[in-house]
This record gives sequence, C-alpha cells and structure tokens, in this order.
Amino acid sequence: MCLSTVYKNKLTPETIVMKNVMRIECKDGMVILTDLMERQVAIEGTLEMANLVDGVAVIKEAAA
Repeated sequence: MCLSTVYKNKLTPETIVMKNVMRIECKDGMVILTDLMERQVAIEGTLEMANLVDGVAVIKEAAA
C-alpha cells in the first residue's frame, strides 16, 4: 500500500496538511485528499509534486 504525507507549499513539518493519504483528486481548482479513515480535506490550489516512492506530495496553495 502506498500512503503519503501531503504538505502545503513546501516540505517542512509545519506545513503538513494530512498524513496517511491514500487518494488525491484534482477537481475544479481544488485538491481533495482522502486518508485511510476516509476523512477528507480540500485545498484550493494545484498538485505541485508527488513522490510515491518517498510517500510525499506538495500542494501549491492558490494565491488569495
């Protein structure tokens, strides 16, 4: 199973959005994350990078 930790804008402990992410969907300018417990978080922005070997992804938050 390939689970990831998702970060907002950069890879630092302070920017973790969600851990144990099993699904990432990009729809209508939103990135929707779903974890193992089926909890969801939606962030306005784009998927900037996903490294599934290391289990990390970065979302670039949309400018306000």
